[in-house]
Amino acid sequence: MFGLVLLIPCGVAYWMKDGSLPVFLETLFITLGCGVTIWLLTYQFKRELQIRDGFLLVVLVWLSLPVFGMLPLFFYFPELGVAKSYFEAASGLTSTGATVLMGLDEFPYAINLWRCLMAWIGGMGLIVLAVAILPMLGVGGRKLFSAEIPGPIKESRLTPRIAETAKRLWLIYAALTVACTIAYWLAGMTTLDAIAHALSTLGLGGFSTHDASYGYWDSPLIEAIAILFMLIAGINFSAHFVAWRARNFSAYRADPEAKLYILITLSSCIGITGFLWTKGIYTDPLVALRYAAFNVVSVATTTGYSNTDYALWPIFAPLWMLFLSGFCTSSGSTGGGIKMIRARILFQQFFREMIIIMHPRAVSLVKIGKNIVANEIIFAILAFLFVYLTSIVLMTLALTLSGLDEITAFSAAVACLNNLGAGLGKIGPSMNYASLNDFQIWLCSFAMFLGRLEFYTLMIVFTPAFWRK
Repeated sequence: MFGLVLLIPCGVAYWMKDGSLPVFLETLFITLGCGVTIWLLTYQFKRELQIRDGFLLVVLVWLSLPVFGMLPLFFYFPELGVAKSYFEAASGLTSTGATVLMGLDEFPYAINLWRCLMAWIGGMGLIVLAVAILPMLGVGGRKLFSAEIPGPIKESRLTPRIAETAKRLWLIYAALTVACTIAYWLAGMTTLDAIAHALSTLGLGGFSTHDASYGYWDSPLIEAIAILFMLIAGINFSAHFVAWRARNFSAYRADPEAKLYILITLSSCIGITGFLWTKGIYTDPLVALRYAAFNVVSVATTTGYSNTDYALWPIFAPLWMLFLSGFCTSSGSTGGGIKMIRARILFQQFFREMIIIMHPRAVSLVKIGKNIVANEIIFAILAFLFVYLTSIVLMTLALTLSGLDEITAFSAAVACLNNLGAGLGKIGPSMNYASLNDFQIWLCSFAMFLGRLEFYTLMIVFTPAFWRK
């Protein structure tokens, strides 16, 4: 199926005669050949998938697809090498948006389209993974919800079968992508740019066809459209599904993440606007609002677009934005980080501990709406947070040991584990990951998968207990 997707850039390359058709045809035949070979070798084996099969399947799919996704880049840019070609494909399919490529404006359109298409495919794959697959394995944001918790997750299975659920989610995702494409086109983008950026926007992938990203157009209208669709893509797609089925917006009001996600993101936009204005970075408050809103929403939703080099702002602003990328987006969205539902429960647990310290005999409960969150869920979230923070520390130390400066190493760890893409220092919004050596590139690639597969899914495959019969 992944090989058949390559027919799209093949058709575009043939139509535009941009010189990239041979690399896509070669990749098409290799990918289809490998897929057919694997199918022929295994189709006769029939048995029920076990939990361990599910973990292994998810990990193998996510680690192997970038091998085929990287081939057009590797064939067209042989100087990239294996490490950076794989990094670029992994960044797209994990919806991270980090890049090692420069001179995007001069690339064949089919190459840029393929990068954005991988981000779009990755975004939809993440939604299906989060909504339909990981909960079956006992991992992921939706494990946090029990049947009695209100909101769209109460529709636990959405539809009786995973395939049907995936199909419905694909339709919603595709419809939003078409709407975003039309909006970009009406706002002044060319048809080709509108298609590529709509794919990247809904996937929260952050890939662009221009080195300057959204600074290329310098258009407040285009940026406003991007803000709107980035915010939409950061909401749980289960909520979109239920809202579409019910034909009203009550699903968003019932969602335990959506209101807090919107409130924190928009409040941060206003706060950073005031900060930049009072610091004299922008003398016009409306101009400050324009740049603050676009970049805050982009980073908070882990998209990674930019319309200015926000690394030049006073350090508080970009650090706050990196902080937002760690928890702002909802579970079941195309965003990264630990997700808003975990952050909300941890925040409530903090106040619960404060009450217990002051009143040891008090009965204090963590609730979502009117429903109690079980202690085992709280313990699981605390363990998840420990793994998340430890991964950031270890990743930062490893990158620092390999020669990166502290700011670049820390922001690379946060950006890759949160699937944000752009960081600070040598990987800031006006730069990219091209300056990193192969060891650093492989480390960042692993971090992207680690964050995207919710840590446990990938780490459990490397434990001896997983392979023990």
